Amino acid sequence: MLTEGDKAPEFDLPINGGENLSSASLAGKPYVVYFYPKDNTPGCTTEACDFRDNFARVTAKGAAVVGVSKDSVKSHDNFVKKHELPFSLVSDKELELHQAYGAWGKKKNYGREYMGTIRSTFLVGADGTIAKAWPKVRVKGHVDQVLEALEAL
Repeated sequence: MLTEGDKAPEFDLPINGGENLSSASLAGKPYVVYFYPKDNTPGCTTEACDFRDNFARVTAKGAAVVGVSKDSVKSHDNFVKKHELPFSLVSDKELELHQAYGAWGKKKNYGREYMGTIRSTFLVGADGTIAKAWPKVRVKGHVDQVLEALEAL
């Protein structure tokens, strides 16, 4: 998994609405990339809505927010519409970005091991390097941690 000081991976992937989002289009300003397992599940909905509810505070710091899951663009479109999310959701069906950030790996739940998305967040600085990494996110209070890190940039 990437850590502070590492160069953020480049990407150009489909997002909700049917367009693509590239790291090049985000260059020169900080951005938050958060990886989550699945649209419309309780924890993922809470996390997305926390970013939504604090979106003005994030953008006031000059930053963008990008959610990433392996869900389809259609699923993202429904998720964005249902919860009125003001930021882009990347469809990473081939797990390219997940693997580049180290957000795909072995998980354990109720004694069962499987491969899946590791809920994690990365704050990428305007210089394109990871300014802060949260490798195992607990949803409650997480956006406040991101805002504190943005403040420190």
